[in-house]
Amino acid sequence: MSRHCITLVSFGPFERSVLERTAQTVGAGFRCLVTVREGHLDLGDFYDPARRQYNGNLLLKTMDDLFPLEGCKSIGLFNVDLFIPILTFIFGQAYLGGKSGIASMYRLSNERYGMTPDRELLTERFGKEVVHELGHMFGLIHCHHPDCVMRSSTYVEDIDQKSVIFCPACSVSLAQALRS
Repeated sequence: MSRHCITLVSFGPFERSVLERTAQTVGAGFRCLVTVREGHLDLGDFYDPARRQYNGNLLLKTMDDLFPLEGCKSIGLFNVDLFIPILTFIFGQAYLGGKSGIASMYRLSNERYGMTPDRELLTERFGKEVVHELGHMFGLIHCHHPDCVMRSSTYVEDIDQKSVIFCPACSVSLAQALRS
């Protein structure tokens, strides 16, 4: 086990099983202590009525301000449609090498794309996205290896095609980051 810790902060209603499985996925990927806690924010403060979405940059900054724990990484879990000004939507984002990140389940469900609901696939996608953003928080950049969890995901299909694990090169970089 690493001396680092990771906190998953749930903002809004999530099924307990989704949070537990996400924590297990993160714990396996980072070999860190993972805790889950509830957070409370007035999400109306982050809503952009012109876009009908929530500002990811503002949410990320707020996460960074709310959870100043040294040596601990905190990622906010949401179920709202996120954007940043230069993109139509995002699944999540994080400060590279920082202590904070965000991830949203909103665009990960099959129902958004006119397909049959699949809770297992939704939970798997969410776990990959959380691990991906945490990878950035540990200093990893986007990877070109097709199976690596650090490969960029523009569409939900991109998330489906990659694994939840790090490729060999990213695994080495992560191990170095976890030792420091």
